[in-house]
Order: sequence, then C-alpha cells, then structure tokens
Amino acid sequence: IDLPVDVQVAEIEFDIATYEPLVVHRPAATRAQARKAIEMLNAAERPLIVAGGGIVNADAAALLVEFAELTGVPVVPTLMGWGTIPDDHHLHAGMVGLQTSHRYGNATMLESDFVLGIGNRWANRHTGGVETYTQGRTFVHVDIEPTQIGRVFAPDFGITSDAGAALKVFIEVAREHAAAGTLRDRADWSAQVRARKQLGQRKTHFDNVPIKPQRVYEEMNRAFGPDVRYVSTIGLSQIQASQLLHVYKPRHWINAGQAGPLGWTLPAALGVATADPDATVVALSGDYDFQFLIEELAVGAQFNIPYIHVLVNNSYLGLIRQAQRNFSMDYYVQLDFDNINSPEVGGYGVDHVKVAEGLGCKAIRVFEPDRIGQALEDAKKLMAEHRVPVVVECILERVTNVSMGLEIDNIVEFEELALSAADAPTATVAIEPSPEPVGGGR
Repeated sequence: IDLPVDVQVAEIEFDIATYEPLVVHRPAATRAQARKAIEMLNAAERPLIVAGGGIVNADAAALLVEFAELTGVPVVPTLMGWGTIPDDHHLHAGMVGLQTSHRYGNATMLESDFVLGIGNRWANRHTGGVETYTQGRTFVHVDIEPTQIGRVFAPDFGITSDAGAALKVFIEVAREHAAAGTLRDRADWSAQVRARKQLGQRKTHFDNVPIKPQRVYEEMNRAFGPDVRYVSTIGLSQIQASQLLHVYKPRHWINAGQAGPLGWTLPAALGVATADPDATVVALSGDYDFQFLIEELAVGAQFNIPYIHVLVNNSYLGLIRQAQRNFSMDYYVQLDFDNINSPEVGGYGVDHVKVAEGLGCKAIRVFEPDRIGQALEDAKKLMAEHRVPVVVECILERVTNVSMGLEIDNIVEFEELALSAADAPTATVAIEPSPEPVGGGR
C-alpha cells in the first residue's frame, strides 16, 4: 500500500481509549440455501464442483473431499485451489482454463451441464470467453465476498458464505438425501471423467538436448513426494508446471495467482521455508524471474534457510516471446549473450551458478535430461548439509511453445501427446492411447 507523504504526516482525531477492532464477519450459508443448491446439483446429469482458493483460506479441503465423495461429483480445482483435492484422487477432474489447465479438464467442463463454484472468482484465464464457458450450463456460486457473485457473469443461484461453512451445511443436506435414497448415483459420469483423464495426457518424457522443459517437471514429480511445497510466480515455467506437476495437499502450491510480480518466487520461497522449516520447499523460476531478486539468495545463506530452487533457463522472456508469435515478432526478449568469463554457459548469458555461489549458496548446472534426477537428489543432500538455498539450473532449449489458447474449446497443442505410460511416466493415471483429440484442442 503506497500512501502519499502528506497523508503519512497528517494528524487525525483518534481516541485510543475507546478503540475496538471491527468484529470479523464470516457469513454462512443457510439450510434453505443449501437445500436449493443440492436440489439443483441433484437435478443435473453431469455436474462439476469448481474448488477455489477460498476453500484453502477456510481450511476446508477435507470438507470438500468429503462432499465430493458423498455426492460422487468430480472436482475441478482452480490455480489458487490446487491441492484442495489430491491430484491422484479418483474425483480429481483436472484444471480448466486457457493456460494453467489440462486437456481433460477443459473437455470435462465442456461436457458438464451444472457447475457448483465454491470460493472461486471465475478469473478470466480460467473461463476464457464467458459465452463458451457458460453455454449450456447452470451455475451456483458460493463466495464469502458478496460483490464477487455476479461480477463476471450472473449465476443461476448465488450464496454469500465462507467456503467451509457452506460445505458443512451442503454435507448435512446431502447426507439427508443419501439416507432417503434420493441422492443420485454419479458412477457413470465420474467414470467418463476418469476415462477422459486417461486419454488426454501431455507427453513429458523427452530425451532432447538441450533439455525440453517437460522433462524437468517429470523429474520433479519423481524426485519430490506428496509433501513437497512448491513455490512459483509467473511465466511459461509456472504455466507448464501447473499442467505437469502434481500437488496433493492445500497450501502445497504457493503462487501469486493472476498477479505478475516477477522476482516474487525467491523471497516467497524463503518465507515458506521459514514458516515450515521441516518441509521440503521447492521453488520454480524462469531465468528472468530468478534474476529479478537473485540477491535475496544471500538472505537464505545469512539466516540458514534451506530450500531447492529449480531454475529452468532458456535465456528468454518466454511468455512474452510466445505472445509475440501472433505478430511475427521476436523483439528484445532474448537474454542470451556470450559471457566472456563463463564460456561453459554456452552463450546463455548470466552465470547463475557463479552468482549463487558468490551469494553464499550452492548451485548445480545440468545440460542433459538424464542428469536432472541425480542433480535433484544431490541438491537435497547439499541443502541438508549446508542449510542454505541450493539452485539446480537446467539449460533448456531456447524455444518451447506451451499449450494455451483464447477459448477453453480451442487450446493449441504444440507438442505430441502421450500415447503410452512411457511418454508420461509420472502421470497420476494409467494412460490409454487416444483415438481422437481430447478437449477441443488442436
């Protein structure tokens, strides 16, 4: 918050003796509202739950999973709600959107006829064109902030409520339906969703040199278990990581959302590692995000804050470069140069290993995909031994176009899709070959 100097130095009348803080108000859904919402869900043929960051804020992830399992309704987590349901849960339907989404998630949204949004805000990179997103679907929207309901589009029914409070009463009403035998069986619909997930996986296993970024995320899935806390901010690295990494618990994906604060990742990772010193904290940055506040590595060294920072270096402002493709441009987004002090960098410019070591940290550089896994294991050991941040820099191919589009029914796929388990060995489902495209992409 920036305040002008005249405001900062102004004097106001304030009686500290009578001051009392405002009472925090958490609205709660009523039983009548819950009954109507559950009746609307029960009437639908192909319902979905969209789980937003409000569920994380309410510490209500367990309630969400209980509600989903009780009703049998598949769940779409938003980017800020990622982890509210484990990625390997049989009712996890995938993420929806223009960028941080899955082919099968978008395909399932397009097949649905009812959506119950809880603690989400219908962000434009989730919905894309509102007409495409809403056509043929009925919506119920639950949010703690009344001005969010109807801000993007008018739902068929809105409920102002804390996400946890709403889920509690939803569960009560759903249980009553189950006891009365009036809760619909969703086995067929959820089986369709799981089958779509098996058919719509993106390929991650590439052996190319320079490294393709998909392989980095595959190796991260393999190296870090379900308790890892990921931290990321913005760019192609964050977008593709959201498509390919796995998150299993709330607050295990720490992200700036739709904000674009380049450099946020590094100090945020220091904060996460300080808040939970026993956790394995793994940050993910592209080269420019990393360079923005690279000097903060010294804070991690000074105060012995260990974490692993995976740096995917293509020496490009990749998201801007990809956006410029539509205009046949490649204008001042390259970060490469011949570093006269570090020819081993191979023309990729800044020697991040030397800079990290100069700031009191440890660093490993990887040029080949088969070395990534061992580098991550070595980083764990260095982090434990020295109690400082450890950077793992992966030298990527210069240009990788990441799956995205302007409508959820028209996501462009630039790479081949997974046709077997060998193509995506860390996927959370058994992969079946797809006879035709899944998700309206091309």
